[in-house]
Amino acid sequence: MRYAAIALACLLIIHFFNPVVGQAEPGVSASNAILLEQSSGRVLFEKQAHQQQPIASITKIMTAIIAVESGQLNEPVTISNRAVNAIGSSIYLEEGENMKLKDLVYGLTLRSGNDAAVAISEHVGGSMEGFVHLMNQKAKWIGMTNTSFANPHGLDSDQHYSTAYDMALLMRYAMDNDIFREVTKTKSYKSDKRAYAWRNKHKLLTGMYDYANGGKTGFTKIAGRTLVSSAKKGDMELIAVTLDGPDDWRNHIDMFEWGFSQYDMTTIDQKGESIYQMAENGDQVTGYLHHDITLPLNDHERQQIESQSFILHEKPRTAADVIGKTIYFVDAVPIKEVAIHSDRNKAGILTDMVTIYQRITGFDPHG
Repeated sequence: MRYAAIALACLLIIHFFNPVVGQAEPGVSASNAILLEQSSGRVLFEKQAHQQQPIASITKIMTAIIAVESGQLNEPVTISNRAVNAIGSSIYLEEGENMKLKDLVYGLTLRSGNDAAVAISEHVGGSMEGFVHLMNQKAKWIGMTNTSFANPHGLDSDQHYSTAYDMALLMRYAMDNDIFREVTKTKSYKSDKRAYAWRNKHKLLTGMYDYANGGKTGFTKIAGRTLVSSAKKGDMELIAVTLDGPDDWRNHIDMFEWGFSQYDMTTIDQKGESIYQMAENGDQVTGYLHHDITLPLNDHERQQIESQSFILHEKPRTAADVIGKTIYFVDAVPIKEVAIHSDRNKAGILTDMVTIYQRITGFDPHG
């Protein structure tokens, strides 16, 4: 007993002076999962997030954002026979009826109508096939390098797949659109063409999780349950994706709660003027950051942030040229890259050149 008591006392002392940094990562039932912070694109948790899988109706996030960006939301759409005969979930469109594209987007998002998906694709893309081409072009532009779309609704096809990471990139991109953001957070919507309202199928949004503010459900027998969710608490907004997740509602809540408890949005550098030194000759150069650099960091990481700046040799051609970049590291791992500009005014998105590094590094055009 004496030795047992001594051993227990030692364990308590060790625990006191060496507290655990954060709690264990959340367990998920899904085959593939990811938790990503919206503003920075930083991945906080992942499980086989780059593995290609069928994705079912979370496909409709892409269908919805293309429709929203088309600028045709107030246009009437004439419903075709092909749309009416789309199999699976439906908002019960009738051949020949007219419904605004806006209403179809709500029916697509809230009720997951496959008929709405086909009707949208034919109106915006000229044909379903033309719209699918737009979907794949958009995916490339966003940086979804492991994604292929074969239809606008997500019914199973060998040519229709994505990854948890790519779908998080898509949701992150879509949530930067105010109209999409309004649609995806809506709990109930009534079209003038219907005597009843459509209620959102996403249970986190309709009462299961107070911080939920967007998302899309999906299911096929092959894909299993797929789910994309967004949640905001304070100044942090998180995106969760699970593929083939039998307990997806609980998994998303657990991932969100873990992320909100373990990380805080931390400004590690501020916009404005700084003096940079060229490594080759020691010359000093004035450069500017166009925005504050804010990242989700845990307690340990806030003590480990380092940065290194690189200045180009060439003289800037114009006052707005990028003259170099700063890379920020946590524990010697690069997590963000930001452009250094030659003037103090904010340049366009094409010159922002922000790159997010993940455990598997990929290009992030969203920045």
